[in-house]
Amino acid sequence: MFNPLSLDAARDLPRWRRPTTLLFVMAICMPIAFNAWFALLNNFVIEVAQFDGADIGLLHTVREIPGFLAIGVIAVILFIREQVLGLISLMMLGIATMLTAWYPSLGGILMITLLSSIGFHYYETVNQSLQLQWLPKDRAPQMLGWLIATGSASTLVVYGLIVLLWESFDLSYNLVFMTAGAVTTVIALFCLLAYPQFDSPTPQNKKLILRRRYWLYYVLQFMAGARRQIFVVFAGFMMVEKFGFEVHEVTGLFLINLVVNIIVAPLLGRFVALFGERRTLIFEYAGLAVVFALYGGIYWFGWGVVLAACLYVVDHVLFALALALKTYFQKIADPADIAPTAAVAFTINHIAAVFLPVLLGLLWVVSPGAVFALAAAMALCSLGLACLIPRHPEAGNETVFSKYAGSRAAAE
Repeated sequence: MFNPLSLDAARDLPRWRRPTTLLFVMAICMPIAFNAWFALLNNFVIEVAQFDGADIGLLHTVREIPGFLAIGVIAVILFIREQVLGLISLMMLGIATMLTAWYPSLGGILMITLLSSIGFHYYETVNQSLQLQWLPKDRAPQMLGWLIATGSASTLVVYGLIVLLWESFDLSYNLVFMTAGAVTTVIALFCLLAYPQFDSPTPQNKKLILRRRYWLYYVLQFMAGARRQIFVVFAGFMMVEKFGFEVHEVTGLFLINLVVNIIVAPLLGRFVALFGERRTLIFEYAGLAVVFALYGGIYWFGWGVVLAACLYVVDHVLFALALALKTYFQKIADPADIAPTAAVAFTINHIAAVFLPVLLGLLWVVSPGAVFALAAAMALCSLGLACLIPRHPEAGNETVFSKYAGSRAAAE
């Protein structure tokens, strides 16, 4: 277990102990705790803690602080292998989820959320790094699509159980949080003990890496983080606040999303492989601009719940196309830069997340439609940036301007 094993040597292991299988097990494990928490969050904070829009904005700002500090992963992996750090982070997420309902006050919920968020964001940082190191470039889009589908299937089971059992057995928030957190913790502990430590083909730089040639990737990560916060914080909150969705109704909407993702995500991976990162991201951002504009119309023009629910599903499908941003970086990156850049990218992705939810929570109180209009504008900015991705990105051809820079360098 503690002797590092190369990826080549890992091919001789039983299939269930191989690196790719571990990625799939982790993809199953994380959503159990996180999405059980997420499914109940809006109802829990409104019904139990009497949150308003400003409070939910503050909660999500606190939740995103560890994402902003994900750059600390670079320091941690000086002492702990990435694989071990990822599994310990999963256990931390599980334990914090178990404790969520024990502190039903603003201060208590903020404290537990901060702890669970450290586990979630450090896991996600390491997981992205391991995916790009362990998956070959030619198969990465398809495999990432299958990993998304696997996570969706895991979440489908969680949400399905909530929908079926919440009213029938009069479940409590504490019981659901405790059960989901415990399952995630046990699976992560099993993975820590049962799997060998895998060595990636290229030793990773264990220092802060900021390269000028990655600038477009950094900016797209920043914009993605800003847009995602608006969706995560306010789209679900809208369904509860404006349309009065109850726990089983919110979870039922999530179930529809998951069934669609299970079917569509592997096809999206094939879509990226076929059409490339540039076209995929242009399609994603154009679609998101339309979706957010229609969200705003729901408040300004009184459009109904059916449109809101349909937009919520389309929103999820479009966000799944973000796997193209991962494969774009995989193609342009120095292989030794993947781990430190994953940490840097997560921090950049969460810069807006630290201040945007609380500020937009205040704007929400005045004009919810304006929040979604701002998100549509951000999606249009991302659309313009995606046009700068070359059709065939690689090291030395990171943006459409790279060829001109190369021409000037050759002339000099």
